[in-house]
Amino acid sequence: MTRLPRRFSLFAGFCLIALGSARPRLAAQSVISVPPQQCVWRAGDDPAWAAPNLDENGWLPYAQWQVPPEQPHIWVRCHADLGALRGLAHPAIQIGLDGAYQIFVNGASVGGAGNVRTGNFSANVIRQYSLPAAALDAQSPAIALRVVYRFSPLSFSRPLEIYAGDSEGLKARRAAIILAQSAAPLANAIGYALIGVVGLMLLGLFYYDRSRPELLYLSITCGSVAILRTGEFCSAAFMNYSSVLFGAMHEAGDIAATIATLLFFFALARRRVHRLYWLAVAIVVAEDMAMGITLLLPVDQAYWLVKLTYTAFSWTLLRPIAQVAISLAPFVAFWPYRQITGRMRPLAALCMLWGASVMVWFAVSITADSRWGLPNVFSAWRPELLGMRAFVTACVLVALLALLFRDQRLVTEERALLAGEMHAASEIQRMLAPAKIDTAPGLQIEVAFHPMRDVGGDFYLCRVLPSGRQRVLVGDVSGKGAAAAMAATLLLGAAERREGNSPSELLRHLNLVMRDSRVPGFATCLCGDIEQDGTVVLANAGHLAPYHQGAEVAVPSSLPLGLNQDAADGFKEIAIRLSPGDTLVFLSDGVVEARSKTGELFGFSRTAAISTQSARDVAQAAQEFGQEDDITVLALRWMALGEQSATQQTAQPIAPS
Repeated sequence: MTRLPRRFSLFAGFCLIALGSARPRLAAQSVISVPPQQCVWRAGDDPAWAAPNLDENGWLPYAQWQVPPEQPHIWVRCHADLGALRGLAHPAIQIGLDGAYQIFVNGASVGGAGNVRTGNFSANVIRQYSLPAAALDAQSPAIALRVVYRFSPLSFSRPLEIYAGDSEGLKARRAAIILAQSAAPLANAIGYALIGVVGLMLLGLFYYDRSRPELLYLSITCGSVAILRTGEFCSAAFMNYSSVLFGAMHEAGDIAATIATLLFFFALARRRVHRLYWLAVAIVVAEDMAMGITLLLPVDQAYWLVKLTYTAFSWTLLRPIAQVAISLAPFVAFWPYRQITGRMRPLAALCMLWGASVMVWFAVSITADSRWGLPNVFSAWRPELLGMRAFVTACVLVALLALLFRDQRLVTEERALLAGEMHAASEIQRMLAPAKIDTAPGLQIEVAFHPMRDVGGDFYLCRVLPSGRQRVLVGDVSGKGAAAAMAATLLLGAAERREGNSPSELLRHLNLVMRDSRVPGFATCLCGDIEQDGTVVLANAGHLAPYHQGAEVAVPSSLPLGLNQDAADGFKEIAIRLSPGDTLVFLSDGVVEARSKTGELFGFSRTAAISTQSARDVAQAAQEFGQEDDITVLALRWMALGEQSATQQTAQPIAPS
């Protein structure tokens, strides 16, 4: 095949373009308009008003009709000379109206849109209907519309338009309108669809890191605004999008976006939301919910609820003021600005830019209310403002996503480092709680040690002193995790090499160590020395009393370690005597404070009832009930010298619950 000359190709292209554009122009020549000046209207709903020769005295000029209407039911009658359409093969009439309606030409029904009983309609608000030949033969035929208005975000944006002409020409007109008014919404919808994808990515980040609620809030915001902008494109493209579905999605999306955006700004700044902001949110949510309720009501009741809501909110400027206040949230959340860390400054700046774009949108929207006498800048610049807002929002969200991913990477690295440190701390604690226990002759000792986390604040010590006495020390540092474990390690180290101390002297020494180390918090501690004849000397620093043969021992208790600044009086001691076969159980408060799913505590009664069982059984009972703290149980059984069982004295390995 030979290639055509370049000039001929260009000429052919221009001819094709000219021929393609000629058909709509030729078709447009056969389209006539019925202007509002040729129409009258009347409130009410009487089917007799469709009659061709109706007396229209008392009807009002449609050009003076106000939006929104005084009531949901109205009739509109227009008169037009359709004789110019007699020669057309497919004459039709085209109606553009945001509402449900039926259309009559010279008393004969030619079609309708929506449901005139419920008032529901679709976003496809420009429709056309075939004209009967009788309508073209009549002189100035009456075009009557029975209209039912129902509130929806789709409502009242397009006044009544009536065109008649060739069917193809009317279709071309509709297509031209769609092309003209859907270009900007399409670009916005595409941009916000990408924002919706960003929201899914943020939701994935939150799924793997529940400690960052700002990711969830931003994800909800992205999804909500994507739904809102997609609905606006469906409306601009005249899709068969139900007004009820559009309204429900619009109100739900607006509520979700308002709340989630506010929570995002304050969560990112690590601040609590101020009470006044919840008042602004309540105003927005109340209006949106009221509008949502109207979707469920009959059309007449819904119409009056709409009027009441607009009177309470829009007419007093409550809604616009609340929206502007919410858009200022990032400026408030990050105040004072001098305290913003270098890592947070880019995030704070982006949030403020985002808030500024939203504030401009809602501030300008106030001019759409004609009652304030302001030039309606919003209607004139709405597409540009919407495009600007979409562009700024998209840029801000993409930048926020990049920064949040950066922070997530840093957090992941920090957590990996912390996990390594926690593992090392856990190994140290395992070494301090050996599997084999140093036990004096005549005693059996069993220990169950279950930290709540990898490491815990509970600690214990079992040593045979040079004199032959058995020393038992059980303690609990306030708090959990690594900090508590470090304090427990400090106290265990301080308790070593103190063989010459009595239990009260040892507690006095540990109190000084705790105080001088400036470790935050405090520690409870119970120390007991068991003589070879079964005598037990006990001293207590705020710890749970031990259980002897199922009964709580009345041990005098002093303040926990670290709280008593002057321990000159020492810690009071008490002595008890064990008989052969007696048990003495030391435990931490993780046993009595175990809590069930219903909130019930394990308590002292249950603890006393099982205190004669093995340490393993006591700890397991508390764990199964609902562990909420470190659990330590040390069970001691004394027998006459020479009667000790050959059973090896062991402690359960450290294992988090």
